[in-house]
Parts: sequence; C-alpha cells; structure tokens
Amino acid sequence: MVRAALPGKIWDHLEKHVNTETYEYLSDWARENIAKGRAEGRAEAQAEGKAEAMAEAVVIILDARNIQVPDELKHKILVCRDFDRLNAWITAAATIESSDALLDEEL
Repeated sequence: MVRAALPGKIWDHLEKHVNTETYEYLSDWARENIAKGRAEGRAEAQAEGKAEAMAEAVVIILDARNIQVPDELKHKILVCRDFDRLNAWITAAATIESSDALLDEEL
C-alpha cells in the first residue's frame, strides 16, 4: 500500500537505505545468540541428513537383495527419523527374507 503511494525513485532509495540483511549486531549478547542459533541449526541439519541417509540405506539394501518393498512401507522408512529404529532396520535389511519383517516392533 505504501509502495503504491510512493514514486519508484523514492521507494528504491528507501529500500537501499533500510536494508537490514547486512546489519551487524554489535552487542556480545546478540552475537553469542546468533552464533548459538546457527550452531543449533547446523546440528539439526546434520542429524536430518544422517537420518535421511540411513533411511535410504535401508531401501538400497533391500533393493540390492531383490526384496520387494510396498510403497507404503518405503514411505514409512524414508520419513523415519528415529536413529534406533533406522539402525535396527539397516541390520535387519541385511538378513530378512521379506520386507514384512521390518514391521516387527521388536527390531
């Protein structure tokens, strides 16, 4: 609404001088919390990537062993982010005869 009321040159000038993306926080508190947030974000992304790779490994192992995996089960595997469950599935994928065995809660 404001943009529509201002001439283009004035709007461009305001955008150029009000840009906050390059603002550098000066207080130690702000810098520490920004660094903490970035570190937490990186850790979460790494954990997510590891879980995705483990889930894909389960599917790849089953595929390499020519074990058919229904789409519903494949989806369940690929969205799983429980490391204990994924480790159990990777181990089981190497020895089971049927993908139905992955549904066993005792794995």
